[in-house]
Amino acid sequence: MAAWNEYKDMARERGALAFEVYVAESTPLGSPDAVKAALPGHLAYLKELELNGRLMLAGPLSDDGGTEMQGTGMLVLRAGSMEEARWLAENDPMHLTGARGFRLRKWLVNEGSVSVTVGLSTKSLSLG
Repeated sequence: MAAWNEYKDMARERGALAFEVYVAESTPLGSPDAVKAALPGHLAYLKELELNGRLMLAGPLSDDGGTEMQGTGMLVLRAGSMEEARWLAENDPMHLTGARGFRLRKWLVNEGSVSVTVGLSTKSLSLG
C-alpha cells in the first residue's frame, strides 16, 4: 500500500479530484436514553458546524440489512488536519457525554457529481 499523501498525489496525477475530507463513524456506547438525552445538543452542534462550513454531510446509518436504525451515525467533516477533525468530532455532545464513541478516518473523494450545495438544517441553497 502507498502512503496516504503519495496516493493522493497519484490520484491527482491521473485526473481524480482528490478532495480530502474526514469521516467520523459514531457508534453508541451508552444506553439509548443517553443517546436521546444528547440529541438536542448534538443537533445544535451539527447546525453550528454546518453554518461554519465544517460539516459536509451527517446522518444515521442503518443496520447491515437496511431495515433497522441502531443509533450509529456518520459525520463528513471539512478540516485542515486529522487533529482538527478529531477536535471537531470530540466536541460533538454525543461524544463529550460518552453516549457515543467515534472512529475517524480520512476520505479521498475522487469521483462523483455535485451541482448544488444544500444546507439541510439551514434550508439554504447555492448553485455552483
